[in-house]
Amino acid sequence: MPDTTSATTEATAAKPEADEAAVPEPKNLVARLADGTVVKRRIKRQRACDEPMGKKICAGHLKRWYGYGDEIVVMFGRNPEIYRCERCQILFRPNESETARTGTLAF
Repeated sequence: MPDTTSATTEATAAKPEADEAAVPEPKNLVARLADGTVVKRRIKRQRACDEPMGKKICAGHLKRWYGYGDEIVVMFGRNPEIYRCERCQILFRPNESETARTGTLAF
């Protein structure tokens, strides 16, 4: 009969390394700020956050955000178009295929 205890011990020892490497990068990742905040690219016509939170998604509304710091200005230029999820505070850049919404509103 083969000795399975050493094989089980080796598999258990290798498992923590696999868990650390198994953390997936967020979809549409643009950058990660120094404080760990994620900056993602919006998909076309996206209005709600799609970040997974456990078994569900966040689904917080994306609001235009003007309270960014110097790190955002250095990365994306002066007066960038930045959106932030109202629940999880992940930052989003606009979709490249959509027109910018920084202009004046026309009524």
